Amino acid sequence: MKKPVFRNIGLIGRLGSSRVVDTLKRLMRFLDEHNYQIIVEDRTATVLLGHGFQEADRKMLAEICDLVIVVGGDGSLLGAARAMARTGVPVLGVNRGRLGFLTDIMPDQLEEKVAEVLAGKYTSERRFLLDAEVVREGEPIGSADGLNDVVLHPGKSARMIEFDLYIEGQFVYNQRSDGLIVSTPTGSTAYALSGGGPIMHPKLDALVLVPMFPHTLSSRPIVVDGNSEIKILISASNETYPHVSCDGQTHLVTKPGDVLYIRKKPHKLKLIHPLGHDYYEICRTKLGWNSQPSNY
Repeated sequence: MKKPVFRNIGLIGRLGSSRVVDTLKRLMRFLDEHNYQIIVEDRTATVLLGHGFQEADRKMLAEICDLVIVVGGDGSLLGAARAMARTGVPVLGVNRGRLGFLTDIMPDQLEEKVAEVLAGKYTSERRFLLDAEVVREGEPIGSADGLNDVVLHPGKSARMIEFDLYIEGQFVYNQRSDGLIVSTPTGSTAYALSGGGPIMHPKLDALVLVPMFPHTLSSRPIVVDGNSEIKILISASNETYPHVSCDGQTHLVTKPGDVLYIRKKPHKLKLIHPLGHDYYEICRTKLGWNSQPSNY
């Protein structure tokens, strides 16, 4: 199947970094020299005074762009992904952060790799996101979404929280812990990994539920089908108001007796990689695995 032609290119950059600004300016020069239509996200434009290109908010970028390039770290791409998944516009990441599991073009290869992508030399994959909805006395009171994870945690309190977990309507357990991480395969190398969860290949259609410092030592991560509905009943006995965080960037506050529902979103993120993208090579580099095979 013939790959789509990219003409209208949206740019999003992490704020507060001179390195990001320098990379954005290089990218804008390159795209302008090759006659691409550039649309700069309005918040990013505040650090690019006098750039001379069209500006738009993220919702509009998702509507009018053929490709969105994010310059920053994985956190920057996570924020963009939640906005872009709605329309399916492809997203490409340029790494100006620390890890770079999602933003895989390095600055020293910027023009070369972007040119390859624009010429159709790339691979693409679809990553699913999660919807989190808090229901109080039968009425929805808030919702948010995440590409990496949905995390139930105590908020500013250091106390344990108590909750009942249901998967696909079936009771799993009552737990007292510091909370629960519900992670996609994309997020399995993020907070869930720090909590002792498994690394899941991005192509898997699965969720992992990782307890955070559970009171019962036999509580372990559970991997379930990606289409499962997760229901978490916040026990009425809690004396605190647990929080729900999506990708560590959007937050909801619950109260005892609330119900948290977590479901797969109907829309997926289309993530673009330059040719030669190797998930296991990224794991070796970012996680410090042995990089040389044995010679037998």
